[in-house]
Amino acid sequence: MTGRFLNYLIGLSRSRKRAVLMLVDAGLLAFSFGLAMALRLDGFSPALAPSSWLAFALVLPCTLLLFHLMGLYRAVVRHVAGRTVQVLAFGLAVSGVLLLLAAKSFGLFLPRSVPAIYWLLAMGLLGGARFGLRALYRQRLARLKARVIIFGAGSAGRQLFATLEHGGDYAPVAFVDDASELQGRDIGGLRVYSPARLPSLVAEHGVECVLLAIPSATRRQRRDILERLEPLGLRVQTVPGLSDIVSGRAELSEIREVAIEDLLGRDLVPPRQDLLDANIRGKTVMVTGAGGSIGSELCRQILSQRPARLVLLDLSEFGLYGIDEELRGLAAAESPETVVVPLLGSVLDRPRLDGALRDFAVDTIFHAAAYKHVPLVERNPVEGLRNNVFGTLALAEAARTAGVRAFVLVSTDKAVRPTNVMGASKRIAELICQALSGLPGETVFSIVRFGNVVGSSGSVIPLFRKQIEAGGPVTVTHPDITRYFMAIPEAAQLVIQAGAMARGGDVFILDMGEPVRIVDLATRMVRLIGLNPVVARAGGAGVVPAKGDIEIRFTELRPGEKLFEELLVGSDAHPTEHPRIMTATEVAMDWPALDALLQRLAAACDAHDLPTLRDLLREAPTGYEPAEAIGDLRWLRMPSQPTPKEGAGLSGAA
Repeated sequence: MTGRFLNYLIGLSRSRKRAVLMLVDAGLLAFSFGLAMALRLDGFSPALAPSSWLAFALVLPCTLLLFHLMGLYRAVVRHVAGRTVQVLAFGLAVSGVLLLLAAKSFGLFLPRSVPAIYWLLAMGLLGGARFGLRALYRQRLARLKARVIIFGAGSAGRQLFATLEHGGDYAPVAFVDDASELQGRDIGGLRVYSPARLPSLVAEHGVECVLLAIPSATRRQRRDILERLEPLGLRVQTVPGLSDIVSGRAELSEIREVAIEDLLGRDLVPPRQDLLDANIRGKTVMVTGAGGSIGSELCRQILSQRPARLVLLDLSEFGLYGIDEELRGLAAAESPETVVVPLLGSVLDRPRLDGALRDFAVDTIFHAAAYKHVPLVERNPVEGLRNNVFGTLALAEAARTAGVRAFVLVSTDKAVRPTNVMGASKRIAELICQALSGLPGETVFSIVRFGNVVGSSGSVIPLFRKQIEAGGPVTVTHPDITRYFMAIPEAAQLVIQAGAMARGGDVFILDMGEPVRIVDLATRMVRLIGLNPVVARAGGAGVVPAKGDIEIRFTELRPGEKLFEELLVGSDAHPTEHPRIMTATEVAMDWPALDALLQRLAAACDAHDLPTLRDLLREAPTGYEPAEAIGDLRWLRMPSQPTPKEGAGLSGAA
């Protein structure tokens, strides 16, 4: 009955709500006045009624008009707060004074203490009615909201609670915090509990989600908390990190999905400003592949170091447009003296490269342009080799000719003992930089090699997210497959710092931490949105999951894919002055020998001679051992060539 009445009131128009509220106030004011008279006189005498009520009748319209002028009826009842109490207190005080004046002016009977009693009673009734309606509304709304526990009872948790109280899709039921001094306290009517009470709180309140309100926690601390929450089977969301809040990129009230970086638990090492500045501040910097995932983050990091000019080179018009628009906005706010130059073009276009390097007097190049998707390059090896090998060659030679001071090649762990054309092409790109560094010239060449970055275009993580949002299945290529992971911002910062330490021909290896089993990553991603992952039987049909669960299905290794990636061709790496950057001594070729090999490789590409290409990749010191037969789609359609396996394609994830 109460619910239906409340729904009826909520459904009224704003003008009708005001009219109803004024009528209710009039009735409550009349009741307050009558009760005040009765309390003062130990019972209300009918003989006094006409005289006393006449005074009240004269004052009531004035009181309601005053309330209206003070905005009491503009306030939404479900959001009443301290200001409403102030308006009521002042308005009723004026109403009491008017009662005394009316009685005195017209010679009406009114005991002097009645206005004070009337004020107290009316405050309780009018204020209580409003706060009661607010409580009913919030109780009704809470039934429609997800019940949540806030993990963290510090200032961030309290601000989040205050925000959720005034709207949103969540109804907080408790706080939990590791700090013993906070446990047992009440915050806004909610008790703070120890995390050990989480299972019982979840069962008692029907909790659906945990909100992490610990923006200052390190990633390792966040990972430890997530590991404790994982068995509960709840959705876990979080407020932004402290760095995002301080920089203005996010508000504390924003609630996000848990970042994959939190699952990996890898804390950032503060960058060295001298290394960040060395090749950038006040200089002209070019980034190739500027619209890609790695290239675009390099551009953001470079812009923050205030270069004189930032030249963006990309073959993709869409990618270049996006990063150019973003950087122009950032430059206006953070580095107004930096000129952003977007150039459409290919790294294979030597005249275009020569002109750009000369006209803009480029000092530093970060070469991130590459075809990186292993199965796609395996199916299109000639284009992959042309772009990754001969694009690097054209850019590196153009850099030497133009006198570019520093050339940093962004490489990959797939270049180490590759089983695919993409990895082999990147290893030859490394050999080019190593060989050119031995020739006379001003350009300092270096290579920075690292594994997967979280959220890149070729990363498995965005694919997993899409599959989870679609209800599954989540596809993993093999139960034992592992990969190294690093956040894109960290990788970009380390690439810049490594390039600043180069002496010529250096191969830098980024410390990627421990490798991660892909199936474990997929399982945790599913659990942290409150669903139960069901792992298919290896080699058999998938298990039919329960309602609301998501299946993790094993497919098969994709063309050219390895179970385990490595970062070193040799057996050891040596530390540098940065704790997350190592250097390695790798096998190299002198320029005459490599030049001869590259000419033969170019001829084989022009002839689309795939067997010769594979032989040349083996001949070079790449460690290339193909995992399967030639997979080029055109080659497989040529007469006398085998037909590709039915269903072979580029799907799956690793």
